[in-house]
Amino acid sequence: MTPGAAVQYRVSFGKKDEAVEGPDDAMLVISIPAGDASTDPAVAFMSGRLKAEGHTGLLLEVLKSGATADTIRRLAAR
Repeated sequence: MTPGAAVQYRVSFGKKDEAVEGPDDAMLVISIPAGDASTDPAVAFMSGRLKAEGHTGLLLEVLKSGATADTIRRLAAR
């Protein structure tokens, strides 16, 4: 990941019910419904179920690293 870059992950369980990890001033915010948490994040992004706001290059880096899938699954298992 780019040095100094931060990612915030949001897994939503319902209206106003979500698990969040990462700083509020993150360069990239990744959001996904809990029901899609077991889907490969790259597939979820390409199908429109995973939303990303911010730095696109950083998104591609974190999707490639595999860390995104681990973090999303952990948050969804709360």
